[in-house]
Amino acid sequence: MAITSANQLELLQTAEAVAREKMIDPGLVVEAMEESLARAAKSRYGSEMDIRVSIDRKTGRATFTRVRTVVEDEELENYQAEMTVQQAKQYMADPQIGDTYVEEIPPVEMGRIAAQSAKQVILQKVREAERDRQYEEFQDRVGTIINGVVKREEYGNVIVDVGRGEAILRRNEKIGREAYRPNDRIRCYIKDVRRETRGPQIFLSRTDPQFMAELFKMEVPEIYDGIIEIKAVARDPGSRAKIGVISHDGSIDPVGACVGMRGSRVQAVVNELQGEKIDIIPWSEDMPTFLVNALQPAEVTKVVLDEEAERIEVVVPEEQLSLAIGRRGQNVRLASQLTGLDIDIMTEEEESARRQKEFEDRTKLFMDTLDLDEFFAQLLVSEGFTNLEEVAYVEIDELLVIDGVDEDTANELQARARDVLEAQAKAALDHAREMGAEDSLIEFDGLTPQMVEVLAEDGIKTLEDFATCADWELAGGWTTVDGERQKDDGLLEKFEVSLEEAQQLVMTARVLLGWVDPAELEPDEEEIEDGEEADGEEQAEG
Repeated sequence: MAITSANQLELLQTAEAVAREKMIDPGLVVEAMEESLARAAKSRYGSEMDIRVSIDRKTGRATFTRVRTVVEDEELENYQAEMTVQQAKQYMADPQIGDTYVEEIPPVEMGRIAAQSAKQVILQKVREAERDRQYEEFQDRVGTIINGVVKREEYGNVIVDVGRGEAILRRNEKIGREAYRPNDRIRCYIKDVRRETRGPQIFLSRTDPQFMAELFKMEVPEIYDGIIEIKAVARDPGSRAKIGVISHDGSIDPVGACVGMRGSRVQAVVNELQGEKIDIIPWSEDMPTFLVNALQPAEVTKVVLDEEAERIEVVVPEEQLSLAIGRRGQNVRLASQLTGLDIDIMTEEEESARRQKEFEDRTKLFMDTLDLDEFFAQLLVSEGFTNLEEVAYVEIDELLVIDGVDEDTANELQARARDVLEAQAKAALDHAREMGAEDSLIEFDGLTPQMVEVLAEDGIKTLEDFATCADWELAGGWTTVDGERQKDDGLLEKFEVSLEEAQQLVMTARVLLGWVDPAELEPDEEEIEDGEEADGEEQAEG
């Protein structure tokens, strides 16, 4: 067909109809038509030509133009789409490099093959526009709940019709052994939306902890209004869950508001989650207090928090131990997820036995090293002394408060402790040198002889070796493997070197060796204003 003989308004009407059906911008459909007509014209006039088509948005008239660009003589490659300045002078008054000359050409006759090709281009463009619209629409809804209808099940994965597209609920995102049939209504949490070649993929979940949080937001107006805030959620999908809530209004009880009249609000969430038992816990900024609440219904006798190791020890009566741990460790596992801490649960008897062992070990240390009798060594431990360094370098007044210790006794104690420490340091230094530790490492400020000995035993014998260490290799740390936190022992961990101190030592070594410019370690003024600290190690490695 010839474009001139076609009803020109038909193009615009077709574009409007397609855009309305696919819910995309009509302009995108018209652009696709222009591209398809230009492709047909190229097949007629020559593929090397730069042919463009413009469709008038009001009349539907299609204008075909040929474009030629002015280039330098030596750059002329395509005679059909380019021309030199000299050649351009016959068309333009003062041609410059980069100028374009546009001339209108006759419309093309569209044969059957060209028309088919044009149709494919339009369909492809419309499909891409539809995918982009779908991606943008659902990307903004990540983290919300959506209602859909089950279409089919494929290998355990449920395909859900969510209105303007299809979403997938994977087998591992379903609660327990949920089974769905076609046309069942389903409520899910939009976990992720990704761009993929076959279109946007919408991933749903019913096991995500935030699904429960969003359900509470729908059922509890105070959460939706921001009066009550959900601070933490932990779930064992289909079995049990814990949720930490806090009220920003002193007159509103957060737990009572979430439970509702006769449990109506929480029951609605429980029903949606296939009977999952939910513990609603008042949130507290004080982590030990929050943990005591999180371990309910078990009663807790004592809590010891180690913030640096992100561990917390909980002491419970013997009869409460199984309740605190829960069936298959469920209660303590959920409490651990809720607080973000590793929890060690022990009975009062176990804790008492451990304290007794620590007391005996420290007493024996002082008896063996300071040549004290058992009674005097126990007095030291009872006063809180745990190692020789504390005895050797503490203010003398702290020793004088011990019953029966006068100034002469205190001085004698400190002298003995210092002599032992010096002997230990000399032995460690000699051993380190025997293993090949070099002076560059031995004389490095911040490392004790015992530390140098431990490093040398691990093959770190020079300052260069030390500078290549990572901070966690020295101070230790925690890694998560298969969802479980595991301890990584640090070489200097027993010397109570923190992660920050280890990082500082390593960076100082790198500066001394000239590997790092000290100026690079100073934070930007802007970062200081924003309250952010520059990460020296990342800058050095970068």
